Amino acid sequence: MSRSASLLLAAALDVALVITFAAVGRASHDSDVWTGLATTAWPFLAALVLGWLIAQGWKAPFALGRTGLPVWAVTLVGGMLLRVASGQGIAVSFVIVAGIVLAVFLLGWRLVALLLRRATTRRRAA
Repeated sequence: MSRSASLLLAAALDVALVITFAAVGRASHDSDVWTGLATTAWPFLAALVLGWLIAQGWKAPFALGRTGLPVWAVTLVGGMLLRVASGQGIAVSFVIVAGIVLAVFLLGWRLVALLLRRATTRRRAA
């Protein structure tokens, strides 16, 4: 896969998973997921972009430690701060659940990619 294709895939996965996080959250509290999805998702999407910039995610978009961890941390903390700044509430339970779900989403696919890459490398070496 080309470098630009890898970058596009990684960014698209992160965006899709943050939107999924917001949609699932809305579905668990509201009857209509789509009506307020943008309001729920934007703080986390903005923080996701900031996380990519801080981590310089374009240099190693699939990296679990170099990109995944800072992207996850900034998305979580930045998203919560933007929610508060925009008048949306947060609760301790929400921060905990969001931290877990965003970790599974933003770190999980990178861990799977790392394991697949290692397995492929081992098969080629054998």
